[in-house]
Amino acid sequence: MTAASEFSCRVYFEDTDAGGVVYNANYLKFYERARTEFLRALGFEQDDLLEQRIVFVVRNITVDFIQAARFNEVLLVRTSIGQLKKASLVFDQHIYTQRNDQELLLNSAQVKVVCVTADEFKPTAIPKKIYECLTPI
Repeated sequence: MTAASEFSCRVYFEDTDAGGVVYNANYLKFYERARTEFLRALGFEQDDLLEQRIVFVVRNITVDFIQAARFNEVLLVRTSIGQLKKASLVFDQHIYTQRNDQELLLNSAQVKVVCVTADEFKPTAIPKKIYECLTPI
């Protein structure tokens, strides 16, 4: 696993507003999917975590809207770990597209997630296997 993972998706009409640009809240969906695929690439499935009664919840998101993504564009979401603690981690995420044969940064975010128990939503340590997998990243 490299320090960054990449997830590609297309902008559908349902993702856009009346002007054909991605509605601001939909960037969060793209980031969520990319984080899920990041963990999947490491061998961790969301349903397996639920069986362990563990979930990751978003604590904080900071988003920088640089340029608008547009209908039918293919987006590339790059995800890396910015910070890792015992019960939380911060993902650094960036969304790019190709325009005029150049890669263009559209959006960036820092997303802090906290590991919590599924029953009580109380913070708990990130499972050792996941933590060890993320440590070298």
